[in-house]
Amino acid sequence: MAAGDHRLHDDERRAWAEDGFFRRTAVFAEAELEALRAAAERAAVAAEHSSGSGRTYDVDGNRYVDIGETTIQFEHQPGSRTLRVVEPFHHLDPSFDALLDDPRIVEPICGLLGSERVALWTDKLNFKRPFEGSGFRWHQDSPYWAHACRHLDQLPNVMVALDDADAENGCLRVVRGSHRHGLLPGRRGEGVLGPLFTDPRHIDLAAEVPAAMPAGSLLFFSAHTVHGSEPNRSGRARRACVLTYQPPGHPMFKMRGCRESAAPGAAAGGAG
Repeated sequence: MAAGDHRLHDDERRAWAEDGFFRRTAVFAEAELEALRAAAERAAVAAEHSSGSGRTYDVDGNRYVDIGETTIQFEHQPGSRTLRVVEPFHHLDPSFDALLDDPRIVEPICGLLGSERVALWTDKLNFKRPFEGSGFRWHQDSPYWAHACRHLDQLPNVMVALDDADAENGCLRVVRGSHRHGLLPGRRGEGVLGPLFTDPRHIDLAAEVPAAMPAGSLLFFSAHTVHGSEPNRSGRARRACVLTYQPPGHPMFKMRGCRESAAPGAAAGGAG
C-alpha cells in the first residue's frame, strides 16, 4: 500500500464540479497491476465455478446469474460463457478487499465527500475480453441506484484500469458536464433495461471525452456523469474495477452490512 499524500488537489476539485470527472495517470506500479490482474482471473474462476448453482435469468435477451449477493453478467452473444461483469466482487479475493482501503483511492474520495471516513456502496469488475467484450450504451449510474439510495449526489466512482485502455479496446467515454443535469430521462419502450440508459436526445456528444489511459490509472467520475464504451475490437484485454463509495454509516447496495475505509490519520475502524 503506497505511502504519501494523495489528497484531492484544487484543480481536481474544480474538474469534478465543472466536468464531472478527473484522471490520475499511472498510479499503480506494474508489479501491483500484475497482482491485481491475477486476482481478477481468480475472481473470474470463482464466479464461473459458482454460476452453475446460482439463479439464472434473462433480461432483454442477455443472461445473468445471481449467486447469493453477487450478480454475474455474461457477454451478449447467444450461449456465451464469457464473463462481462461481476458485481460485487471484492469478497472474491483478498487483493480486492485490500484495494478498497488503498489511500491512493480512499484519500481523494474522502476529499470529494468531505469526510475522514467513507463507506463502500458497490463494486464491479468489468472484463472486456479481447474481440468479445461488448460495449455499454450511454448511461448514468444514478438511475440504476435511485430505488435503493437517497444520497445519489454522494456516490463517487473510481475506475481502476488494470490494462491499457484506448479506443481500440473499448476505453470508457464520458460526457463532460453531463452530471450537472442530475437524473436524465431514460430510453422508454426499449425493453426492461431501456429506462436505465440515457435518452440520446439529452446527451451533448460534442462534450464526449475518451478516457484513454495507461494501466494503473484512476478515473474518478460522478454517478450522474453520462458514460459508455465501444466494444473491444482488439486482441488485448481491457479489464477494470469500478469502486463506488458513499458517506460513512450507510450499508452497501447488494451486500449486507457497512464496509468503511478511513483516510490516513483518521480513527481506525472496519467492516460492519
